[in-house]
Amino acid sequence: MSHPISTPTLPVLKPGEIHYLDGPVQRHRELGFAIKVFFQFLKGFRALHFVGPCITVFGSARFKEGHEHYEKAREVGRAIAATGFTTMTGGGPGIMEAANRGAFEAGGRSVGCNIVLPFEQHLNPYVQKSVNIRYFFVRKVLLLKYSYAFIILPGGWGTMDELFETLTLVQTKVMHNFPVVLIGKSYFQPLMDYLHFMEHQRTISPEDLQLVLLTDDVQEAMAHIQKYIERHFKVSTRNKPFWWLLEKV
Repeated sequence: MSHPISTPTLPVLKPGEIHYLDGPVQRHRELGFAIKVFFQFLKGFRALHFVGPCITVFGSARFKEGHEHYEKAREVGRAIAATGFTTMTGGGPGIMEAANRGAFEAGGRSVGCNIVLPFEQHLNPYVQKSVNIRYFFVRKVLLLKYSYAFIILPGGWGTMDELFETLTLVQTKVMHNFPVVLIGKSYFQPLMDYLHFMEHQRTISPEDLQLVLLTDDVQEAMAHIQKYIERHFKVSTRNKPFWWLLEKV
């Protein structure tokens, strides 16, 4: 088995780069921010164009090796690799590291889409391809854009943000027939109960939850995902980079 790659320190946001939701500013600064966002998207598109097809795994950065959720995410990465899909995560520690590690150890492809924060952080050592993004909203687009399904393991604010944005995109038909799997019954059951309460209150529709599976069984999760992929998608890869664009697989 190959050894993990080295763990480079990621860039750190400078104080002036953090406050980009501070209301109207001078027009040249607004234009400058728009240009930065454009180039962040362009950077992500160039880096990730050839990594798919992917299954994206979300989850907390706080669980360490040996924790049940870490080991479950590692199992998830191995299962994704067995299907031939690429495992994509946020590239950090915890659940992200575990999923990348499982894919890496199983001989699958492992990709990270990292967020640059105001404090020092490290890319986990099991990512074979990565891109560093400075804005959360750009990163979320990239984490969803290249995937055919999403697996959510226990996590906090960031994980819930990613989960509900994904469900909103599915509900509004921006994404069609994208399965979402929650792994961790004891952790997510209260959340599922509340979602069913929302259904009873008619703030969401019954069909909004049809693509969501709650399970502890990784094989059940993969079967659920493969069912929807086989029915609704023609999985394709992009493996012909243009040399004149300096593209790399």
